[in-house]
Amino acid sequence: MAAAAAVPGPGPAEPAAPGEEAAAVGPQGPGPARLARLPLARVKALVKADPDVTLASQEAVFVLARATELFVETIAKDAYVYAQQGKRKTLQRKDLDNAIEAIDEFAFLEGTLD
Repeated sequence: MAAAAAVPGPGPAEPAAPGEEAAAVGPQGPGPARLARLPLARVKALVKADPDVTLASQEAVFVLARATELFVETIAKDAYVYAQQGKRKTLQRKDLDNAIEAIDEFAFLEGTLD
């Protein structure tokens, strides 16, 4: 069995570099500033639900989780622009639909939210 590798980064006495998120660890575990916000165990379960996938490394699961987070963040920010145009702070389905229609990067989603 291999030993877990130490994660490089600022220790308790070292401050995080500007623009770098520090992992906050409290009594309940990692805080909101941790590197992946989606539960990796659930992401791994979703990956393993695909019959074509036999093995998924922890690194692959992490990359999928992080990519998903970035995608959701991007589409939410773009949809929020449409909510603001409607003088709202709450995203609605129509805001997502407008973002998907207007932004070329989301063209692959057209017709999938029906």
